[in-house]
Amino acid sequence: MRRRAGLAIAGVAALAWGEWLNWRWSRVLVGNGGGASEAVVVLGYRNPQATANLINRWRVRTGIRSISADGAHGTRVIFSGGAAGGGTAEAQLMADYAKSVLEFEGTVLLEDQSATTWENITNVIPLLEDVDRIKIASQPAHALKARAYLRRQRPDLAERLVRADDYRTGEWTVVKPLLALYGLWTLRGLKADERKVSL
Repeated sequence: MRRRAGLAIAGVAALAWGEWLNWRWSRVLVGNGGGASEAVVVLGYRNPQATANLINRWRVRTGIRSISADGAHGTRVIFSGGAAGGGTAEAQLMADYAKSVLEFEGTVLLEDQSATTWENITNVIPLLEDVDRIKIASQPAHALKARAYLRRQRPDLAERLVRADDYRTGEWTVVKPLLALYGLWTLRGLKADERKVSL
């Protein structure tokens, strides 16, 4: 009985830890940017098949729901990601999913050359120069990494970063501890000042 109780407590603690860490990451390196124009950058994930995979479908939904209520038509959604294994570019697969399945009718731009997160950021910068608010949509740890990369490459644009709707309590709860562990590993290269919660 005690063993079961201990396992149950450990399981609840792991779930709470995963929730907390993902919540925290979604609030790092973002501000309260104002202004009328907005861009949502949706980062692709390895996608060798002919349609958007589970991760990319979730990222597209996250990007679409991140559009400010007052900016639905003025927001540009930028899908970023090159071709995995010589197939169709991740950006194109995500855009196709957004239009055909989610029936998104807003402005869509494609960046279809990137193979890494650093390249994602490098290649979308020209598409961000004239917007007031920038949101990066992905899993919270990955989005934080991308925000840190934007800060390193273009600190002036990084000042325009605001939160995407990439964290929701109870969403992916069961896998959040695994996402948190993986996130800790992928974020190990971030500096101390790139880990501070902004809000």
